[in-house]
Amino acid sequence: MQSFDKNRVKPTLWPAFQGRGVYRTVLALGLMSAALSGCAIMTEGPKQAYPRQVQQPQTLPSAVLSRHEDHLSHATMERLLHQSITYHLGAGDVVSVSVYLHPDLSIPSPMTSTTGLSGAIVTNDGNIQLPLLGVVHVAGMTTTQLQTRLTRLYAQYVIDPKVSVQLQVAHSIRYYLLGEFIKPGLVYSDRPLNVLEAMALGGSVNLTDADLRGAYVVQDGRKLPVNFHKLILAGDLQQNIPLKTGDTVLIPSITTMRAYVFGAVNKAGPVPFVNGRLSLLQALSDAGMNTTNLTTARLSEIRIIRSEGATGQFYVVDARRILEGKAAPFYLKSGDIVYVPQTTVSSWNQAILLLLPSLQAINQLLNPFVSIKFLSQ
Repeated sequence: MQSFDKNRVKPTLWPAFQGRGVYRTVLALGLMSAALSGCAIMTEGPKQAYPRQVQQPQTLPSAVLSRHEDHLSHATMERLLHQSITYHLGAGDVVSVSVYLHPDLSIPSPMTSTTGLSGAIVTNDGNIQLPLLGVVHVAGMTTTQLQTRLTRLYAQYVIDPKVSVQLQVAHSIRYYLLGEFIKPGLVYSDRPLNVLEAMALGGSVNLTDADLRGAYVVQDGRKLPVNFHKLILAGDLQQNIPLKTGDTVLIPSITTMRAYVFGAVNKAGPVPFVNGRLSLLQALSDAGMNTTNLTTARLSEIRIIRSEGATGQFYVVDARRILEGKAAPFYLKSGDIVYVPQTTVSSWNQAILLLLPSLQAINQLLNPFVSIKFLSQ
């Protein structure tokens, strides 16, 4: 650094620098400038020299103590879902009947005036009108069964009759599409359909507001374990089962989502979701348990049955740790069954036995897995 020589400064300017205060100020500004320059140089150096300390948020552990999964047996699934659907005659169907070498007994020769179709129409009473035989009840019969019956009836009048029966038009096939369909209601088909084909008659499904976990098919008065999540979102065609006439496909709304709480609570039964969400502690509170006051209930061993389609998941959850802030919240799903034991439960078999009376009381509301697995015996 070049030394400062006062002799090189003009005499008229030097007196301005002779004051100690001014000199010190200039010197301090110079030192400060050098320091700042040094800081800039250090800042531009490797970042590893001055790492920034970023505090990571602490993640609470899970409150789940154990979990296992169970499935309906293959034989049960085949019996319920993959049976062959045989068509049975019903009101509105049109059938043709021919008797070999006896055209006068065949139905019909002229065209049916009301429909423009050739054949005998099954009435609302399930009957058809045939020459010589008069009224014959056919509802609920297959065409093969009807052929066998007509052969026996015509044998009273014709030697060795050769009878043939064919379904001309299937007007009795109908399905009920309920819930989150664009066009819900009663739909008709001229042939038997599977689930996806029937659903297409309802326009489409409003997936934004649909509770697919709670969706089901009702056939012969019972819910079938069809997994609509896999069917619609994953394209699993194993779930695309054939339907019978009169079957119901129901896609409920998320506004109807419920969990079911039983055991050591004051108000056992369904608990609604709020905006599609419901935590375990919220459900316990809504069911009448004061979660701020630890009761005699075994909060550390709450059991939860979660099911969808043919699969059930069984959880043991420590709600006490959630309550104490030592574990993350546990969120329920539509159809979950929550059991708060009063005393220690040694096994899931014991828990199911204690739950059975409550499950039987709400059997019609349960997901199919639970009804078939525990209540169909």
